[in-house]
Amino acid sequence: MRICDNGIMRTALLAKLASAFLAVMLLAAAPNAMLALRETGSTLLFPLMALWAQAYHRAHTDVTIAIAGTGSGAGIAQAIAGTVDIGASDAYLSDEQLAHDTMLNIPVAVSAQVIAYNVQAIGDEHVNLTGNLLAGIYTGAIGYWDDPRIRAINPQIAGDLPHETIIPIRRSEGSGDTFMFTQYLAKSAKSWTAGYGTLIRWPKVDTMEEARGNDGMVDRCSKLEGSIAYVAVSYVPQISFGDLGYAALQSRDGEFVLPTPATMSAAVAAAKIGADGRALLIDRPGKGAYPIVSYEYAIVRKAQPDAARAVALKNFFTWAISPSGGNDEARFLSALDFVPLPADARAVSERLILEIH
Repeated sequence: MRICDNGIMRTALLAKLASAFLAVMLLAAAPNAMLALRETGSTLLFPLMALWAQAYHRAHTDVTIAIAGTGSGAGIAQAIAGTVDIGASDAYLSDEQLAHDTMLNIPVAVSAQVIAYNVQAIGDEHVNLTGNLLAGIYTGAIGYWDDPRIRAINPQIAGDLPHETIIPIRRSEGSGDTFMFTQYLAKSAKSWTAGYGTLIRWPKVDTMEEARGNDGMVDRCSKLEGSIAYVAVSYVPQISFGDLGYAALQSRDGEFVLPTPATMSAAVAAAKIGADGRALLIDRPGKGAYPIVSYEYAIVRKAQPDAARAVALKNFFTWAISPSGGNDEARFLSALDFVPLPADARAVSERLILEIH
């Protein structure tokens, strides 16, 4: 396995996540729960939300949180429709979605995206990739792993790049990961004209495949030699078990960087967060800034159907963003490669939480 240096640690983490998910499902079905919150959306945030829901219920036994990884698009839509209490999303709300002053997007953590690939000939090295190269792959302009443009920026592995068809994989459903990936392409590659969003009209590429959810992206990539996929950094444990590699991406400053707490934090430090919680962390300038980073958002209605639900949501979010609660790096975030909210973002989130009533 290329990615996982400690297979035992990753195995234990996956077992912990499976246990947390089962516990959350059992809690959601508990007949004696006084108040049950419903969450759906981002599959990137899903592993962390599973740990949060279980830990929060242990400390607050009168509240359960039922979670579902359905994609950010579904999380946003269902939160706006009021069919769930919390929509989880890697994408912030649009101007139009915020225009009626009924919804909030509350930053709860910082995450990133990796570009995974299945090219066994490469070995343990990380392939260097750029926004321009990825745009070429996802438009069909670059079709083989030994393309001269890829070889030119990978002297460390150029001899091992095979003449193998590249199979780009995209998400099939509305996805915050698609929002992040296509926003990176739109900002870093002039050749990318398809725009960005949770759903886009993808260029027609004969070799392109699709998959649902981050787990589906990892599974599809692991089964297709030569494939490439954009995947949440929180799925690095699954990527490692799929024997996949992931790329070092070119930053705005021209460096090739990997997603680490330091490079993710460098991207956050280079961006200003708005009073409404929105911030553009994609392709930020600055030394060591990883280019595909985002806040993870809880999408929630300001006006709740009753006071008890409003209080429960405010209490949960306050715990989730606290360094001694859900943003505890050692307890929750680092094992899944999330980064805590910086102080300015936490202050914005605290103000937004107070708007729930």
